[in-house]
Amino acid sequence: MSEDAFLEAYDPAAFERPALTVDLVLLGLLEGRPAVLLMKRSWHPHAGRWAFPGSFVGLDETLDAAAGRVLQEKAGIAEGSGTRLEQLYTFGAVDRDPRMRIVTVAYLTLMPEAAFTQSLAGGAGLSAAVIEVPWTGEAGGPVAAYLAGDWDERAPLSFAFDHADILALAILRLRGKLDYSDVGFALLPEQFTLRQLQDVHEAILGTPLNKPAFRRRMLDRGWLVPTGAREAGTSFRPAELYRFQKPL
Repeated sequence: MSEDAFLEAYDPAAFERPALTVDLVLLGLLEGRPAVLLMKRSWHPHAGRWAFPGSFVGLDETLDAAAGRVLQEKAGIAEGSGTRLEQLYTFGAVDRDPRMRIVTVAYLTLMPEAAFTQSLAGGAGLSAAVIEVPWTGEAGGPVAAYLAGDWDERAPLSFAFDHADILALAILRLRGKLDYSDVGFALLPEQFTLRQLQDVHEAILGTPLNKPAFRRRMLDRGWLVPTGAREAGTSFRPAELYRFQKPL
């Protein structure tokens, strides 16, 4: 039998097929803390709980295309507009969704402050939640999230599905990549100060860093290009602005 004949006779319904979704972990910084954009579900299942913006993947749609569509439709951000979008992990526990067997591919989306604020103000039903990470370094473990406006109330959000696990893995992955990759620059504007760069690292790692040692390490990598400009609107001596450029 030829391959053409085999494919013509093949029955796609011979095996049960799970549904496939994508979920976007939209991470940024808010008041010096790691924060994520979430949607409160108003429909079953898990009505009233918090979830990442996501969508089912169309049969004629690639995973990346579906993620880009969700980014634009539910976060109001066009792909390539200063956000960093990359696959995080595939979550496929049999009972992760009570409706049916649904496998989701989570995407980690890192957003500079301007994009984070734009999504929050875009009227797409997104809310900002501050993330609390009780573990240090790359130990891993559960995390908690609190609505930014209710931070003083200390009422942790209840997540839908396995989205709490997805968020915890996103933070773990981000911490693990921060020191050796360029991932931290995705949370910064195009031009930034060394102080802003250190603020990003301290916020993600959850620990203060030695200022001279940090700056020396960053400058020695050759990733930072001085722009010749200085920050504006400060009441103290304006710091020099840099931009990121990874060596070839």
